[in-house]
This record gives sequence, structure tokens and C-alpha cells, in this order.
Amino acid sequence: MARTTSRSTSPPNPQPPRNRTPQALPGRRRTFGDFVKAFLAFVALAVLLVGVPAALVVLVGWPLPGGAPSLSWLQQEITVGTFINVLTVVVWFAWAQFTACVLVEMKAALSGVGIPGRVPGAGGSQLLARQLVAALLLVGATAASFAPGLSQFGQSLEGNQKPASAASAQQAPGLFGQEGRQAAAAADALAAQADRAAAHAGSGEEGDTKYYRIQPPEGRHHDSLWEIAERHLGDGRRYKEIYRLNKDREQPDGSKLSEASLIRPGWIMEMPGDAHGGELVEMPDEAPEVSKDVKEQISDYAETGDHRQGGGEQGGGGSVDRDTAHIALPEQRPAAPAAPEAPAATAGDAADGSGFGLPEALIGAPLLAAGLLGALGRRRRQALWQSAMGAVTGRGGMQLPTPTGDAADVHDALLVGADPEGVRLLGLALRGLAASLAEESRPLPTVYAAWLSNGDLHLQLATPAGRPPAPWQPGQDETFWVIARADAERYEDVDSAAPYPGLVSLGTLDDSRLLLNLESVPGIVSLSGGAADRAAVFASVAAELATNGWSDRMTITLVGFGEDLTPLAPNRLRHLEDVDALLETMEAETRQRRGALGAAGHDSVLTGRTGPAQHTRWAPHLVLLAEQPTGDDAVKLAELASDAGRLGIGYLVGTDSGELPGAAWEMEITPEGKLLAPLLGLELTAQTLPEAQRRAVVRLFTDADPEDEGGPGPDDGPAGAAPPFLVDVTEQGRPAVYARLVGAYEIIGLDTPDGERSPLMHEALALLLLHREGVHPRVLASALWPRGVTEDVRDALVDRLREWLGTDPDGSPRLRADQNGRLTLATSVVSDLDVLRSLYHEATQGRGAGNRAVRGRMLTDALVLVRGPLLADRPRGRYAWLTHEIIDAQLPLLVADIGLALSEFHLEKGRAEKAIEALNAALGSAPRDERLWNELLRATHALDDSARLQRVAADLLARSGARGLPPRTEALLDELLPAWREGLSAAG
Repeated sequence: MARTTSRSTSPPNPQPPRNRTPQALPGRRRTFGDFVKAFLAFVALAVLLVGVPAALVVLVGWPLPGGAPSLSWLQQEITVGTFINVLTVVVWFAWAQFTACVLVEMKAALSGVGIPGRVPGAGGSQLLARQLVAALLLVGATAASFAPGLSQFGQSLEGNQKPASAASAQQAPGLFGQEGRQAAAAADALAAQADRAAAHAGSGEEGDTKYYRIQPPEGRHHDSLWEIAERHLGDGRRYKEIYRLNKDREQPDGSKLSEASLIRPGWIMEMPGDAHGGELVEMPDEAPEVSKDVKEQISDYAETGDHRQGGGEQGGGGSVDRDTAHIALPEQRPAAPAAPEAPAATAGDAADGSGFGLPEALIGAPLLAAGLLGALGRRRRQALWQSAMGAVTGRGGMQLPTPTGDAADVHDALLVGADPEGVRLLGLALRGLAASLAEESRPLPTVYAAWLSNGDLHLQLATPAGRPPAPWQPGQDETFWVIARADAERYEDVDSAAPYPGLVSLGTLDDSRLLLNLESVPGIVSLSGGAADRAAVFASVAAELATNGWSDRMTITLVGFGEDLTPLAPNRLRHLEDVDALLETMEAETRQRRGALGAAGHDSVLTGRTGPAQHTRWAPHLVLLAEQPTGDDAVKLAELASDAGRLGIGYLVGTDSGELPGAAWEMEITPEGKLLAPLLGLELTAQTLPEAQRRAVVRLFTDADPEDEGGPGPDDGPAGAAPPFLVDVTEQGRPAVYARLVGAYEIIGLDTPDGERSPLMHEALALLLLHREGVHPRVLASALWPRGVTEDVRDALVDRLREWLGTDPDGSPRLRADQNGRLTLATSVVSDLDVLRSLYHEATQGRGAGNRAVRGRMLTDALVLVRGPLLADRPRGRYAWLTHEIIDAQLPLLVADIGLALSEFHLEKGRAEKAIEALNAALGSAPRDERLWNELLRATHALDDSARLQRVAADLLARSGARGLPPRTEALLDELLPAWREGLSAAG
């Protein structure tokens, strides 16, 4: 396969690279099979070099004529003997060419340095000679140096001993080309040098420059800088040190090292000073046994080392080479001191059964948690609205089921872990970037990955794309663009298509979170590991792609798994049973996308995401295939994926073996939760969604779906389910502490706390009042301190809050913990929202259901409680947790239900003005509720005043704006005021 690099100028349709996970090198001890191969190679060489010419001499003799040629020869008949003589000449030429190949290969193998020259026209003959010579030398005296080759040469150790600071990734070398050859070295001399080098390395002496020679492939195995670093430096991630020491230095065959993943047998590599191992040798200045040619080649290579670059600190995050397609950890920029991390569950919490332990996988997935919470909130609001619109007389403030058990724990974990600001930063910055580039008529660059680090967003580009538009800034090198959170705030909400909807979180490295752009990978991303571990990664990827806030339209196809995940986003997620269905679907879509790109004149989907057609085309299609395809299916999938990056199609495929055709990037998930990609230079703490938590997440969504069999719906009765907490609304039910939340926040029955903690304690009480089922302490802490807080600060606040609320007459505290450790309020602590719900429930399902006078009084009292929106005067910058709540949707619907019920109560007695008054009062809190407007039209029509009805219709039409009136309202106006359209036109 052809490779793509960051400096590539090839057409935009390259074949994907082929990355291989480093494998352990075979042992150097020779086996019986090696001796058999060597013997057979010797026999083959003897037959070809000696046997063939001997047979020709004995059986055919001299094939050429004995005298000078004459014209009469052309007139002679061609006999069998003539034909045999011609063939004999051809065989002699072939033998001579093969003999030359053997000599060339033997010279290169015995010299130990350099790539063998090409014999003109040899082709397969030279390849055969190479294999036979290699097999023969495998057990010869030169075998000790033949396998590892010569280590690389260098000059001084200073400045070169430090390992490279960034973990970077290169697209791995493809399958071996014809260039690979069986290298060899002068065995005795180099073995002695290797022993001395090992001794120096073991003693820690500095100043002895070591070098290594790239070893040849053996079978399917090939050498790599990662493996060299793993063997001789103790850590494969230090391969960047070797790369930096040798980058762009001319090798014995005249080529240069420009990509860490493209190395050839016979190349010399300088090694860091602390390299160790028997395969290494020092600069052979004092090695007379080494041939003059070898010493000259090494000396020539040594003179090219003056330009080499120094490395950074091992394991740190720094810049990386710019010549490779890689994933690198961004440099950390100075940042303001961060708040302490959110409190984690302690061993004591788990031991005492307090319930402080929550699913850590979701707490550690802030973008996934924020996406799931946002999608869940939208689903719940949709359920509330659908249920309200489906009921004739309202739903009575329909209550969604309160999560219990595992679902409650998962919901709490989502609340603790969610980072909605991070999601907002991503969406704002990426859409703003797309808009800025469109204004400059510049295409979107291909982005391999994004890093969220220290509040900054780093984009890692596949190739340099010039200077980024402001407020973006250049990063650590030409392939990084970075924007700080404060600079991203300069963008306003722009009407731009999401440029990189395929970004998805994979995990964390140090303090940075990696998002891989699945649709940009030039081929398949494979994931190996245990089935359960892979499933957890796949579920996390699917859930985040389905619910993230930095994407628009997209299709996510789940193959062979994840059918239960479709409720998360039915418009995005689809499920296919097997690979056959996938191939049929993707073959058709690939053809369609190629044709559409060509017809539109675009090179890739990225150019199609800017300009006038950005909202209608080029939505990504991301395929998640949990089990590895086999045979022809794997080949077909690889062919489809070869052009996927250009077409906006991404493939993430699971594999048991780690070997998958067409895999551009290979990753592995370990049982310990580490996501490894050695040739990408990554070792992440993986983001996962384990099976139990996945089921609980899906349950949250299905419970909120009114169309689901178990979800709430309009057939639950006209008044809906009872609220989770009912208040005694009689005179005897006066609470000890009463908080007004609907409108301005006010507390009756408690003294205002002194000092700066008063706003914090008021906010904590409001959160508890809105969750009568209880609030997990970690949820409380994350709500009050979104940037994190220590456990002692959290616990101190809970103690102050308990002291402030006091105790009931029986001595029990008004703030207590239930058996699961969740904080709950006593029934003596009540809010007006509790009273509002209780009054409506009592009026429609309690005493008021059979007593008209009681119903009217309770509905009137309930409507009087509505003084404005929830917590109308809350301080700016606080109560951010309300964005995760649905009370902002529940309260208007509840007020609308009360207004509708009271209007019906008055209309039954013909009191249209009273009904209109109740409806207008409810419209103050629910101005967009279609039911209220329709009932207002009916009540106004009952007055038999067409002019007033016309004014109400005009007001309603003005409020509807460009959206126009809903179909039901138009139909009602046609019934009540047939000429309303003409009247409104005349008024206009």
C-alpha cells in the first residue's frame, strides 16, 4: 500500500498506511530448522552455481558455432539441435546473471554495511539469491551480527541522551517492499565490539557512542524503532530519541530517515548513551578486525550528525517531528491555578455502605456525560410536551419516573462527571473556525485529533495548513492549532455546519483528553482486546457520537452489537445484524458519495462543509463493527475503507488477533483499562461504558420515552401520576421552613446565614428542595463547585447546612441521609413548588375531584403562587446545575394545566371573563403553550365579541412570528372566525 505523510503532495485519494503492533523479536538461538534451511540453501546454490553449468557442458557441450557466421546459415533448416543450442545460450546468460546476484548479495552480507546493489534485469533472480544467501549465513560464523545488524553511530552523548518529550504516532510501515534485504556483518569483530558496548552500557559509562544496524525481516516480522527502543532502552516510547538522533542523515544507500516508521535493513542508527544489549557496538575506531569499507561507511555517517536535534524529557509533553502523520501530546501552556479536583470515592465510603461510590467510568468521561445528560434532558422535555399535547385537559404536571437503583447511580455519575462547558467550548471553537476559514475562502484542514488540555483546545492537523485564523494561534509546530477557552468565548453562535463531527473521546493522557477524528483516518481503526473490554469502548464511542454537542447530522451504524443503544438517538443510531448487510449498504453509499463529490467539484467532504451547501451535505457516516470480519468480507471492507477519509466515512472494527486488512491505526484495550497504540505513541486511560452502566443509561432514556411501552404517556389519566412529594395543604399543614422558588427566592422560618457562605447554602437548599428523592453528596459538590472541591470542604458545607436547618420538635435533623447516603430534607421543609404540585393534585385527584367548590378554591390558590419564573433573581454565574434539570419545562406545563383546569371550572358556569383571566395569568409563565391560546380563543368566542376575538387572533399571530400558527390553532380559528385571514390582511 502507498503511504501518506504530512508532507505528501500526492492526490487526495491515497491508500491507507498499514500499522502493525510491535511484536517480540524472535530469539537469536539457532534451531534445527535453521540448519535444515541452511543445508537446503547450500544444496540449491551448489546446484545452481555448479550443477547447472556442469550439466550444460556434459549434456549439450559448446552451443555456439565453431566458425565465423555466413549468409548461408540463414537458409539452413532449423533443427532440434539448433533450438537446443539457442536455449542453452539463454540458460548460460541466466546462470551468469544469477551468479552475479549471488556475488553481490554475498559481498553485501559479509561487509555488514550498506544495501546491496541491483543487478540489471535480475528481478526475481536477485530476490532468490538474497533468500538463499540469507538462509545459508543464518547458521554461519556471521550469524551473530547478521540478525541485529550494526547499531547506529553517533558523536557526543551530550544533548542527545534525553528522550523525546512527546508521544507521537506515525503511520506504520506498509508491507515489506522489494527493497528489504538480508543484511550481514563481520561476525567476530562486531561481536567483540558488541560485548564491549554491553559492558559499557551496564557500567553506566558515558562518552561511548553506540550504534545499531537495522536488522532484516524474518518471515512476517520486521524491525522497527519502537522495538529497538524497547530492547535497548527499556521503553518503546523512547523510539523518538533514536529518530531525532538520525533524522535526515544520509544512510549508506544514499537515502535518509524522514519517518520514524520507514526504516530499511542495513541502515545505521545512532543510539542514546544509555542504550544496552549485546546487539549494540561502539564506534570501531580501535577495531582493526573490521574491514576498511565498513569503517569508512560508519565514519561517513558519523560526519552527518552535526545537525541532530536534542530531545526533551522522557514521558513529558513536547513538540514532535513534523514529517510524520502522528498523534502527539500537546505542549502544556501556562494556565491559571486550577481548582481542586472533584472528590473521589474513598475506601471508607464503600466500606460503610454510605453509597458515596458511583460509577467512575462515567465520572471520568466528562464529554460523554454532558452529551448523555443533554440528550436525556431533551428526551424528557419532549416526553413532557408530547404527553401534554396528547391530553385533552392536560396532564396535571405529569411527573417522569424517578430513577432508582443502578439507574439512579448512573444518573448521579452523569451529573458529577458532566462538563457542559467543555462541550460548549468544542462546539463554539470548531464552528467558529469553520466560519472564519470560509470568510477567508480557505478549506478546512484535515484534523486527526483534538486535545482538551488546561482549558485549551488543540487541533492536530494531518499536514501543515498555514497560519490559523484569529483567535486561533499556532501550536507547538506547524501541525498544531490551539485556542484558549477565553479566546473561544470571542466567537458568537455562528450559523456554520459542524466541521469535525467525527471527533470522539478515547481517553486521557496525563491531564489531556484525546478526541480522535474517526472520519479522517485513512483506513480502518482496529481495536483488539478482550470481548467485554472492547464492548465497553465501542459502547462509549457510540453513545458519545450519538449525543455529543459538537455535531449536526450524522449516521452511526452499529454492526452485530448495540441494538439496545438505539434509544439514545434513534435519528442517528441504526443497527445492522451482520457484515453482509453492512457491505451491501456501504458499497452503495461509497459509490454515491464518490459520485456526489465529483459532481460537486469537491476533493473531500471537508471542502463540502463550507459554503452555501454546508447544511445539506457531507454528514459523516461512522461504522462501528464489534467483531472482526473474515476472508473475503475483510478484504471488501478494507477496499471500501481505503477511500473512506475523503468521503467522510469512518470505520472502527474490533479484532481478536490484532491483524486486520486495511487497518491504518491499530489500538488495544487491556483488562486494566489502558488503551494502547504503540505506533501512535499512545498509552491512554481508556474511556469506557461497561455493560451494567450501559443498561442503566439506556433505561434512563426508555423510562423518559412516552412512546416506549414502559414510559409515561397520555393514557395514564387526565391528571397524571401523583408528584413524588405531597404537602398537607390544610391549615394544620404549616411547614417549619418554607422556601419560595417560583419567582424571587425567599426563605421563611430561618435566619439568613452570616458571611460569604450564605449564597452557597441557599443554592444547596434549592437543589435539595427540587430533589425530594435525595441528592448524592458528590452530586451536591459538583453542582456547587463545578471545577471540583475537596471532600473536607464538601462535608463542612453539609454540616453547616444541617446546623442551619435545625431539628424538628422530636429532635430529628431536618437534613438527613437515607440508607444509600443521599441527602434528604424532612417533610417540615417545604417549597412553594411542592405546594403548587400538591394543590393541583388535590384539586384534580383528591378532595376537589368530587367537590366543585374545593376544586375551584385550590386551583385559584395554586395560580396565585405563580409569581414568575423559577429562581428569578438567582445570581449570575451560579445555579449552573439548572441546565441539567427539566424543571424549566415542567413548571410551565404545570402552570398551564392549572390555568386550563381553572378556565374549564369557570366556563362550566358561563364565567368567560373569569376563564380569560385565569388563562392570561397562566400565559405569563407559559407564553408558548398552544393549549392556553386555543382555550383563550374559545373563551373569547364565548363572549360573542368578534372584534375582541380578532384582536386575540392578531396577538397570537404576532407572537408566532415566522413559524406561523400551529395547524390545530389555524383549524380552530377557521371554525371560530372564518374570515380571520382577510381581517388580519386588512389590519396589516
